[in-house]
Amino acid sequence: MKKLLLLLLLTSSLFAEAKIYMGIGYNLYSESYTNESMDSVSLSDNALKFKVGYGVREAYAVEFSLDYIDHASYSDMPEIGSAKYGFNVALIKAFDFGIYVNPYLKAGFGTGIIDNLGKPEKSLSYGSFDFGTGFYIPIDKSLDIEIGYEYKNATYEKEDLDSSRNNTSNVNTFYLGINTRF
Repeated sequence: MKKLLLLLLLTSSLFAEAKIYMGIGYNLYSESYTNESMDSVSLSDNALKFKVGYGVREAYAVEFSLDYIDHASYSDMPEIGSAKYGFNVALIKAFDFGIYVNPYLKAGFGTGIIDNLGKPEKSLSYGSFDFGTGFYIPIDKSLDIEIGYEYKNATYEKEDLDSSRNNTSNVNTFYLGINTRF
């Protein structure tokens, strides 16, 4: 019983500094599509991200984020769609080197849809694996600025079951956002 109590006390002290945080930010979004029906196409757009996480700014965190990508530059490519919505989950490992910023590494996965906004073609869903790096710039105990880079390898659903085409994309995003911790 004493060992269990000691384990619970040690575990609770490890998570005593962990906080829930929320953030919002802006992405510069660049995506390169490749499939057998079209040449490789690179397009850039703007994206917004809203995220909620739990963890310590100087250690580990788990983060859930929602993305909205406006595909305004894709108007000449109706097969890609008009807007993209995504949901991502990531594990973050941040480092405290005693300098003013806290660098981090992150890895995760995501899913989402490309919406065709009322066109007869159906919306396509996708899945992705995400890897990123960046840093937090603490302003005070509950507020920080985040600057980061993220790479995603996305695979889109096939347009019909008999299709052997693979629709994939490589996504590069540069992120600037602000987080508040509770």
